[in-house]
Amino acid sequence: MRYLPPIFGLLLSLFLTGCGYNTLQSTDEQIKASWSEVLNQYQRRADLVPNLVNTVKGFAAQEKEVLLGVTEARARIGSIQATPELINDPEAFAKFQAAQGQLSSALSRLLVVAENYPQLKSDTVFRDLQAQLEGTENRISVARNRYIQAVQEYNVTVRSFPSNLTAMMFGFKAKPNFSVENEKAISTPPAVNFDQPARQ
Repeated sequence: MRYLPPIFGLLLSLFLTGCGYNTLQSTDEQIKASWSEVLNQYQRRADLVPNLVNTVKGFAAQEKEVLLGVTEARARIGSIQATPELINDPEAFAKFQAAQGQLSSALSRLLVVAENYPQLKSDTVFRDLQAQLEGTENRISVARNRYIQAVQEYNVTVRSFPSNLTAMMFGFKAKPNFSVENEKAISTPPAVNFDQPARQ
């Protein structure tokens, strides 16, 4: 191996620092960490679904369509391999996001239905599960926001000059991000009409 004078090492170090290489590395690691937290919170929500469905079924077994909708939405999520590589595949990422959005909608419908059953609403187990679900939804929102910010910082580096040249050289590509399509609808609590007569 040829000996390189220290000046070459210094120049190489300055080049890699000035060209955005270190920033690309650090922001890529931040994305991975943020993504792990997103998956962790989504899994936490998915784990609550069976108990929530079974509790509602005990008081409102006739709401088969709504209960089936939640169960099927959770099954779709389970069929998606949420690997670290998913964040590098825009198509797979979009499918993952769509499946999570469907579960959010199905859970909202389930909670609206629960309003029609006073005994269910007063059940301790249901109230506890509802509180856990609400807390998890808040954690999902925080985790998603952190991920969105991490991806935004990384993507800006990938697309900006001169770091874009380094990104091309080392194979760094822009990553897909959560879209805000339907975000307002998903984050809005379901409207509940208390004037409707409750079913027994």
